[in-house]
Amino acid sequence: MEKRLEGRLSLVFRHFPLEDVHPHALQAAQASEAAAAQGAFWEMHDALYAGRGRLGEGDLLARAKELGLDVARLEADLANGVHLERVRRDRASGEASQVTGTPGFFANGARVDAAFDAGSLVHALLA
Repeated sequence: MEKRLEGRLSLVFRHFPLEDVHPHALQAAQASEAAAAQGAFWEMHDALYAGRGRLGEGDLLARAKELGLDVARLEADLANGVHLERVRRDRASGEASQVTGTPGFFANGARVDAAFDAGSLVHALLA
């Protein structure tokens, strides 16, 4: 999809932790931002999803170790809420944009309510 839309696609990720669905979602979002501060956002993002819902603090720290991150720094970031405000701003932005769940996609400023497969998203982007 990125090749097909080269020069016309901007991917923006915003957190929208659903704590009522998963009690560790907020902490996991913060962990991904702590990883981003170490240059590994997408690696942590992918590792967290691959963990299939195992998002307790021990799980988060294990993923950080597997990725070769500074685990003590990530743990301190979580303990001190270093990235909490960023995650809360993202959530508020999603609520203001009428996001109701995850994932949520927007194309050309409009929420995409169709299927989230690559073909449907490309169609929405080119519309």
